Amino acid sequence: MAHVLVIGGGVGGLATALLAARHGHTAELFERDTRAPGTALDRDFFGWRRPTVPQAAQPHALLGAARTVLRDELPDVHAEMLRLGARERHELDWFEVRPPALPGDEDLVMLQARRIVLESALTTALRAEAGVVVRYGEPATGLTTVPDPAESPGIQVTGVTTEAGSYAGDLVVDAGGRRGGVERRLAEAGCRPPVVERHRTGLAYFCRWYRLPEGTDEGPRRPWAVTGGTFAGCAVFPADNRVFAVTLFVHTSDATRSALRDPAVFERAARAFPPGAAWLALGAESLSGVRATASLDNRWSALVDERGPVVTGLVPVGDSITHTNPTLGQGTSLALWAARRVARTAHRDPGSARFAVDHHDWAVWTLKPWFDFQVVADAAIGERFATRAGRTGTAREVAALFDCALEDPEVMRARARVRHLAEPPGRAYADPEIKARVARWLAARPDYAPAEAGPDRAEWEKLTAGAGAGTRWAAQPPEPSVPPVPVVPVVPVVPAAGPSTSARS
Repeated sequence: MAHVLVIGGGVGGLATALLAARHGHTAELFERDTRAPGTALDRDFFGWRRPTVPQAAQPHALLGAARTVLRDELPDVHAEMLRLGARERHELDWFEVRPPALPGDEDLVMLQARRIVLESALTTALRAEAGVVVRYGEPATGLTTVPDPAESPGIQVTGVTTEAGSYAGDLVVDAGGRRGGVERRLAEAGCRPPVVERHRTGLAYFCRWYRLPEGTDEGPRRPWAVTGGTFAGCAVFPADNRVFAVTLFVHTSDATRSALRDPAVFERAARAFPPGAAWLALGAESLSGVRATASLDNRWSALVDERGPVVTGLVPVGDSITHTNPTLGQGTSLALWAARRVARTAHRDPGSARFAVDHHDWAVWTLKPWFDFQVVADAAIGERFATRAGRTGTAREVAALFDCALEDPEVMRARARVRHLAEPPGRAYADPEIKARVARWLAARPDYAPAEAGPDRAEWEKLTAGAGAGTRWAAQPPEPSVPPVPVVPVVPVVPAAGPSTSARS
């Protein structure tokens, strides 16, 4: 079996190390932060400053694809998330009476939780896992390489360096994210640059966290959790322990966007959309100020070009392969897929060019279609917000499919299979029965126009007016107080012999 070195202790890195150990490998993980996620969820979520993980405090959607990996490969992690307060919601629960079950329906379940719940559950499992060493506060600062004239790139990564020394491994996994620095280190080693595809989204997000009042364990099932018009949208993300997030999103060029940092303005605007109004009407307590993020892009990075691998002995997972804008919530699922792939294949001559090419080919076949789907979806939203134009043509047909799904369980099932990454849209939506159902729905509504849920532009500008710089920050509520957290010491674990696991991937 292999000794796997993992750069980065986010979701992708934690999952890679844990899954590698469960498949009989040993692993060492190198994380910049000096502390580990614990079980004091609110303390860690609201009080832990994580500048290298800005998405940590943003809403996350754990789709059916992510839940399936956890349920099948890491059942203890799945159980721990539920113990910590995560909730499950089946997509077909939209209907008052769930339609008769079909094979595959068990995968259409959202796992509702903040990111910290998943990180805590993964960390708890890692602490008990023989064969894994997690080195907090010891980031990888470089790569060790050797010339390899037998392979086309001529450079093989054989380990990592930190300020404490050098560590050798059979395979290095880059789970450091899009800003992890591995690309720069490869250039320093003399490698050709990766092949990068980037698409800007032009969207800015504003999020605020709330908690439902005592005795209210569930928010409204309806209205639909994401609504929007031609220039702005609103989404609600139910999470764990009665916590939920409301997010507003606009185009980065929208002159009103800075006003949304004011909590009073944010809440007025959120209540102008059906989901925001329904959830905030329940008397929820605000837990945070308004957290903004923008300048996001969809980015695909490949370590194989037309000449072959640019390096051997190193493969990427998570955002290091594909960073996707959060509108579809795909990121965690794609990261877990890649982590599982590494764990299943790390024994197959991991330092070879063949291994690098196989990992790349798998990523192109398995991950790239969902990246491309994200790019198309974001381009449509960005163009609509930038031009403030109504949805016509193909956009009208897509809207009709979604609106039809709210009334037709079979169309909803097809939509859910795409949403939860169980079936690509080109296959699910091309099914003759689904096409016929949507066509009949449209024929019964010859004047159908996609609903623009939310305020019109004049009302929006009134809602976002009057946010002065003097009141914007004063209105921010204090974050929950956070007691000091001790640094988690590194306790090396003696590797234990595990079963030889060879899963076809």
